[in-house]
Amino acid sequence: MRFYEKRRRHPTIIVVTMIDIFCVLLIFFIVATTFRRSNPAIKIALPEAKTGQPVSATEPVILTVAPDEKIYLDAKEVPLARLHETLVQLGKQTPQPSLAMQADRKAPFGLIVKVMDAAKDAGFTTLPAFIEQGAPSAAP
Repeated sequence: MRFYEKRRRHPTIIVVTMIDIFCVLLIFFIVATTFRRSNPAIKIALPEAKTGQPVSATEPVILTVAPDEKIYLDAKEVPLARLHETLVQLGKQTPQPSLAMQADRKAPFGLIVKVMDAAKDAGFTTLPAFIEQGAPSAAP
């Protein structure tokens, strides 16, 4: 006696809808990552200067002194006690990256001097500072 066996359908994956979903996800991640970099990690008010020179084409490592007396090395907080050893490790990299300082105009001057001393002791001979370009005044 022969019984009727129902044929099993093999499941199918609809590729067109999967491609649509992946395209939407890809667009979402592209847009999300491009806007993430545009927001600065630390907001500071730069001091103005009448004279200044443009920064070189290579991206320097930015040493930031915030008005609340916190120090950041490329948006990563570094305590003043560990700043010297962190800068020494940074200076041992080949090629040695350039270092630039960005200090808020309300940051204590004593802290800025300590940061500059730590950079000089770590082997960084030049430490350019970021400024806002002010209007040049007429020299008498």
